[in-house]
Amino acid sequence: MKNILVAIDFDTNEQKLLNVAFEFAHKFKAKLWLIHITAPDPEFVGYDVGPQYIRDNRASELKREHKILQDYANDLEKKGIKADGLLIQGATIDMIMEEADTLNVDLIAIGRLEHSFLYKAFFGSVTEKIVKTSDIPVLVVPLD
Repeated sequence: MKNILVAIDFDTNEQKLLNVAFEFAHKFKAKLWLIHITAPDPEFVGYDVGPQYIRDNRASELKREHKILQDYANDLEKKGIKADGLLIQGATIDMIMEEADTLNVDLIAIGRLEHSFLYKAFFGSVTEKIVKTSDIPVLVVPLD
């Protein structure tokens, strides 16, 4: 096991996920690829981007998310683990699977939060879909 992809969602307790990924990386002397999938630009999905302040807010949000990923990667590097942060725009499941293939990862680490039936009915579960579609082993870390 040389490459581990860690899918980070800033809405959850990512530190718990990072701690588990660190343990695996340390044990196997693997590199961690920290990935966060962000929504595509409005222009990309066929919407007008609106006034300049909306573009400025979006740029600030992307910059903040990228900095958080880089901070996580830097903290892991200080602990002796090779790590890189990747901020990618697109459809979450497709991008995670695409990057896992591109980076030739041996394991995908992803967090799981328990959601209500209604939430699952409307939005589904990224974790469940990754587990169902992945040919790569998936480590699911409960974040509740």
